[in-house]
Amino acid sequence: MSARVFLYVQHLLGIGHLRRAATLARALAAAGFDVLLVSGGAPLGDLTLDGVRFHQLPPLRAANAGLKELAQLDGTPVDATFQASRAQRLLDLLRREAPDVVITEQFPFGRTQLRFELLPLIAAAKALRPRPLIVSSLRDVVRRSASPQRVAESVETFADFDALLIHADPALVRLEESFPAWASVAERARYTGYVMEEILAQDAATPAGTGEVVVSAGGGALGGPLLKAAVGARRLGALADRTWRLLVGPNMPAADRGEVEAARDERMIVEPARADFPALLHNATLSISQAGYNTVIETVRHADRAVLVPFGTARETEQVDRAQALAERGMAAVVAPGTLSPATLAAAIAKAMAGPSIRSFPPIDTGGGVATARALERMLAGRGNG
Repeated sequence: MSARVFLYVQHLLGIGHLRRAATLARALAAAGFDVLLVSGGAPLGDLTLDGVRFHQLPPLRAANAGLKELAQLDGTPVDATFQASRAQRLLDLLRREAPDVVITEQFPFGRTQLRFELLPLIAAAKALRPRPLIVSSLRDVVRRSASPQRVAESVETFADFDALLIHADPALVRLEESFPAWASVAERARYTGYVMEEILAQDAATPAGTGEVVVSAGGGALGGPLLKAAVGARRLGALADRTWRLLVGPNMPAADRGEVEAARDERMIVEPARADFPALLHNATLSISQAGYNTVIETVRHADRAVLVPFGTARETEQVDRAQALAERGMAAVVAPGTLSPATLAAAIAKAMAGPSIRSFPPIDTGGGVATARALERMLAGRGNG
């Protein structure tokens, strides 16, 4: 019987967390695991789940871009009754599944707003017999704005975990650069490489995007200013001889999309985000994007040159740190949060075009899915459950 994996993920604003978790789940399923992906965010209609079972919890989201408060999808605040009901559903599901491995995406190093259900989940997992492996699945960067108390709580909670799998290439970004208590977790931590979907050969062979400027903003919830600045940068003459392709994510507000549509010229294409995004990057002259995990790794893996426009606030530092890591190595030009305008974007485009191609740098490790499967297999075999 295949080892059973219970993989929990919660996306709050963008859709990157869910897409990466689904990519990881598919890699585990391909390696022979029986995977249940448990999602607590808004449903995503085009999520690929080949070989993966899926369970949707009553969904919630961030109440606003501050990401501190939670709300139901209609904006209703999340109260104690909702929390208790959802937590009980999660516990009931765990007990029915009786998994061999429980994976929490980000927690306890992030998603602390979900402690109301994740702390009971970990306690219930510890109580199962046989006890499953309990693993934290973490991206390359955590927010530096976490208070010392919050960092200490993360370390304390991690005491109940068997392993921390960091989905990054330490040659590019190291977790210890953003997590100050690294020494307290390092013994149970291992890098897997980045988790991404490899481009299909037939996609790479298509001419889509050849010579273009491709502008993307992930799910699009906060992407309106970037796309509007791109329209303005082109009007200032930045790569004006190229076709510009602006990709609109599914969560972009209708008003923002309307403004972009109204301002575009005959050499600008405005269309929904595409499944062949890696092929577009492969063929394009330049990628302009935010600095979420999935987009940056696809950019580094496939693009020629890039401008990154990270989302950032005093609290949310993840995208800024990821973009800065690439900028320090000369792999991308960056427009800092709070400075985005057509002029600053045009200046960053000029810098990116004058700099080296990303393809001139050593390739990064993007085998995180396979490496995660192997790590779990070793851990299970080591305790006699494999």
